[in-house]
Amino acid sequence: MAPTDNGVVAKEAPAKGAYVTFLAGSGDYWKGVVGLAKGLRAVKSAYPLVVAVLPDVPEAHRRTLLDQGCVVREIKPVYPPESQTQFAMAYYVINYSKLRIWEFVEYERMVYLDADIQVYDNIDRLFDLEAGSFYAVKDCFCEKTWSHTPQYKIGYCQQCPDRVAWPENDLGMPPPPLYFNAGMFVHEPSLATAKALLDKLVVTDPTPFAEQDFLNMFFNDIYKPISNVYNLVLAILWRHPENVELGKVKAVHYCAAGSKPWRFTGEEANMDREDIKMLVKKWWDIYNDDSFNYKVDVACEAAGPVPDALSEAGDTIKRIRATSAA
Repeated sequence: MAPTDNGVVAKEAPAKGAYVTFLAGSGDYWKGVVGLAKGLRAVKSAYPLVVAVLPDVPEAHRRTLLDQGCVVREIKPVYPPESQTQFAMAYYVINYSKLRIWEFVEYERMVYLDADIQVYDNIDRLFDLEAGSFYAVKDCFCEKTWSHTPQYKIGYCQQCPDRVAWPENDLGMPPPPLYFNAGMFVHEPSLATAKALLDKLVVTDPTPFAEQDFLNMFFNDIYKPISNVYNLVLAILWRHPENVELGKVKAVHYCAAGSKPWRFTGEEANMDREDIKMLVKKWWDIYNDDSFNYKVDVACEAAGPVPDALSEAGDTIKRIRATSAA
């Protein structure tokens, strides 16, 4: 808070922006977050990385993230209404907790990145996109996780809509609206939007792709596609190679089965491809490079202590300047 000319304390203006990711449980996804934090430093991003963590994330993992310069903020879990829905992946149910990031109103704009994404070129320009829209990359419908959909059964994919045309006359319905992958998106935090999301969730039946389906429904009217260079879903490499210029890709999403770099064996389907092996090696090159570890700003340390907490809207944000993790 800062005093105005008349001595009245005025609320600080929100920071321009931050990257944000999500972490739950005691598993190994923290390694993805460490890799992402180092990747953002490697490309000299001007924005911090906020990690929204659920209460079940161990203290040791939180400390590692703090040591890597992350802003760690605990959030309350969000659960969908009970239903008989079979999620495409069992763990998807906890992903509804991502909706909490709309409550981070200390930032004007945020770029969400899943923890299994790595950034290989600066993407800060996303913060300068025109306000009022929801930006994300179009998904692919060709993998078996989509087998429950008419798109998969017909062979239609928005990545190549001319390859198999949507049979509008036969089905008596227009093509489905554009659908984005929710592993990366640009949004504007807002308590009003956060409330609207949670209120809508209460009356919306869960669907196989959990929060991704829900966000697509909620933001359908303001969604604007952006280039897949900002979120290369690995399946595009073998499903739609004509849509990929690998040398221009800025962010890779290691979301295909078997592709997590920190678990990689090369044994799963498509994981023996040379381009996949190259991308996994690129991830490890950044993760293992000590030069990308967080370093204390000596000038800031000399000037005085950095505030440990910053939150007007609820949960405490822990922000500690520390040396890099071992």
